[in-house]
Amino acid sequence: MSEAAHNAMPGDAANADNSPLPLIKLQPSEKRPDLASILGLIFATGFIAVAILMGKSDASFFNVPSLLIVLFGTMAATAISYTVEELGQAGRLLGKSLFRTTQNHSKMASDLIDLAVVAKKKGPLALSAYESELRNEPFLHRAMQMVIDGYNPDDIDFLLSQELEAGAERHKRAASIARRSSEVAPAMGLIGTLVGLVQMLANLETPETIGPAMALALLTTFYGAILGTVIMAPLAVKLEKRSSDETLIKTMIRITATSMARQENPRKLEMLLNAELSPSERLRYFD
Repeated sequence: MSEAAHNAMPGDAANADNSPLPLIKLQPSEKRPDLASILGLIFATGFIAVAILMGKSDASFFNVPSLLIVLFGTMAATAISYTVEELGQAGRLLGKSLFRTTQNHSKMASDLIDLAVVAKKKGPLALSAYESELRNEPFLHRAMQMVIDGYNPDDIDFLLSQELEAGAERHKRAASIARRSSEVAPAMGLIGTLVGLVQMLANLETPETIGPAMALALLTTFYGAILGTVIMAPLAVKLEKRSSDETLIKTMIRITATSMARQENPRKLEMLLNAELSPSERLRYFD
């Protein structure tokens, strides 16, 4: 049982005692480089580069026109399906996919029950004492402010659900853009290869150039496969995982705020939060 539970066990709706407020140290979310993503990209491209270098061939694997067709062609074809605003949001979220937010689900659930225990024993206004801690988590701060201000439980549930769904939709759209790019890139590579083949077939009178021209034409397919399979598809999966983690945290906050506004027993809140957590993360707060 946490320190808050020792100092403020849930009772009835009686607000009040003169005991000091328990110390609640909320876990701040921190953004750190996602080593799995970064190292995965480095190793995936690195192994391909090593395989090329170990090959017994003088073939060049770098061609500017092929790169331009794949990179700019993929960007242009993807942009057709979305608005400028959506592409801008996706670009920012893709950049963030190389960073991870360190936030323990069990610790967050425990912190939320700590706050619920304080609100149950001393009243919602007591949560104002944790203003500085709450400001580190904007969504949590807004939720607790609604509880402090006496919002109707149904209104709290509705407003927080709307914000949660809007955020999830932004992440879903960004992931769909990345996934669309992963589908377009190999196709652009094939288009580049067809362009190269047409140019090659137009010069069949010089047979000695056919081999190098064919190799050059196939480079766009090579670039498209790398961009789609090695880069964009994994980033789409990573964005979906980020969205799932963020949605879980915000869902627990919404459940807690609604439970506080309804003046429910924190023991019930513990069961509600455990229903959202995986079996290995579930709490035994009051045991």
